[in-house]
Amino acid sequence: MEPRILIVDDNPTNLKLASDLLELEGMDVKRAVDAESALEIARNIHPDLILMDVALPGMDGLTLTGILKRASETKDIVIVALTSFAMKGDQDKVMAAGCDGYITKPIDTRKFKEQVIQYLRKDE
Repeated sequence: MEPRILIVDDNPTNLKLASDLLELEGMDVKRAVDAESALEIARNIHPDLILMDVALPGMDGLTLTGILKRASETKDIVIVALTSFAMKGDQDKVMAAGCDGYITKPIDTRKFKEQVIQYLRKDE
């Protein structure tokens, strides 16, 4: 069965690029532009992996990660921060919020698929 991925990003260009790259690999990709719709999708389809933008309008991605990791029905979903925050200490902040990993933006289109597959394997 193809992996189900939820990409949460409020930037339409980033969302389209990440989605297109993974859909070309045959992955089932859902998209959300804010935390509230991402929460609903996560609860309804229980994706194998969530690629979570940290800077979202309203509730940010780290707050949403905390909510998902505390809820029994979504705590086992692999969540990878997809963020342009690459300052020293940001990775620690992302991991402390409950993310299982970290991919920096702009994404490297040559490595992105492999990075995602690597996180999906952690779930097996």
